[in-house]
Amino acid sequence: MSTTLAAHRRPTAADRASDAGIALTRGGRRWHRPLLVLGIACGVVALASLAAMPFDDRTILGESVWVKSFKFGFSFFAYCLSLAWLLSHMTKLRRTGWAFGTLFAVISAAEVGVITAAAAMGTFSHFNASDDAFNQVVQMAFQFVPVMFLANVVIAVLVLFQRIGDRAVTAVIRWGLLLSSLGMFAAFFIVTVGGQGQRTQVDANGTEVPLNAGHGVGDLDGNGMVLTGWSTTGGDMRVAHFIGLHGIQVLIGLGMLLSFLAVRRAWLRDDRVRAAVVRWSAAGYLGVFATAAWQAVRGQSFTSPDAASLAAYGAAVLVAAAGIALTVARARRTVDAEDRALELR
Repeated sequence: MSTTLAAHRRPTAADRASDAGIALTRGGRRWHRPLLVLGIACGVVALASLAAMPFDDRTILGESVWVKSFKFGFSFFAYCLSLAWLLSHMTKLRRTGWAFGTLFAVISAAEVGVITAAAAMGTFSHFNASDDAFNQVVQMAFQFVPVMFLANVVIAVLVLFQRIGDRAVTAVIRWGLLLSSLGMFAAFFIVTVGGQGQRTQVDANGTEVPLNAGHGVGDLDGNGMVLTGWSTTGGDMRVAHFIGLHGIQVLIGLGMLLSFLAVRRAWLRDDRVRAAVVRWSAAGYLGVFATAAWQAVRGQSFTSPDAASLAAYGAAVLVAAAGIALTVARARRTVDAEDRALELR
């Protein structure tokens, strides 16, 4: 296509695009300050925990006492920054969204705080049934996790009733919040499907600690992957929890990539095309999440999928790939038709 033709095409409907990802990188106003500050603080916790591992040889169930604070610090770092960015794009009910974002930040800060404190003390945080004063504070903080989940759901519902940015940005935010809400919801099944009852384990101080419930399905404590701790010999709902929770970051990254590619690919300049690609990708991601949860419920390790699990994962990927391919083919035909029409003028 010549430069003259390209210049004539820019004002058309097919060329409505953000400039190199601007629609995804800038907010409607400022980012949500409490979530932004907490996200940065959680990033510091994750880095400090990672740095402490080589120098602190204390372990719980065979892994460093700092593994859990690293995982939670990293997860909340990524999610709080994503939520802070998302709230800046809201065009309606901003104060309501701001209030629930602050509630989410306060509860998240308490949760990461007690988990980090337990790591420093060298003892269990989750499933700890001991009656000492410190553990009572830890368990009290965990009681507010359902409220944090509901705050996230409220934000997701608020987003459903407004258009945020162009169609692609709106698709990223709506599908991302759906996936993250499902990921949080999956966390509630960690206890109910685990099947691990009351037992006693030794913490990093050599103290016997009573535990109640657990994350493994058809497995005992301590048979986990490096760093993640996901079970390698049984089911583990934390896998689906992680996949769903961080779906919003995956979609934000995809949306930014599509916006950058739109600068060089004319068929991506229509935000309807980019939104369709996001939706198909999200649908495939949802299939992966559902399959991971299904694996865990059946007591099957994420690292050892059977034929049925592999087929389900493959189906999720193929459906997404087919939808994206169809969307791209249609978009390219539309652009080619516009080019031919311009050439005939």
